[in-house]
Amino acid sequence: MPPFKDPSFQDRAASAAQARERALAKLRAKPPIDPAILEERKAAQALRDAAAAKASEEKKAAREQQKAEQRARAAEIAAANARPELTEAEKKAARDARYAARKNRAGR
Repeated sequence: MPPFKDPSFQDRAASAAQARERALAKLRAKPPIDPAILEERKAAQALRDAAAAKASEEKKAAREQQKAEQRARAAEIAAANARPELTEAEKKAARDARYAARKNRAGR
């Protein structure tokens, strides 16, 4: 089996130039796009873009609505769990009741 011979720089450059020429020839051989088809594609893309924008706006509105509902529920829960502010007399009575309970537990 003959040994592998590394291609020289000139060989590699020529190979790349040939590949470039083949790609350009292939591109030139393609028929041009019909303007009517191009307009059709642009119109279809515009419809897809409009539908996507509408869906995005609907999602955003739904998220905002959900956040508003969560804030309302949190406010309701906070209002339900809020303790009424005790007056000084009520605070003193509660303190006295705790003291009396502690005294009774101690057995005094």
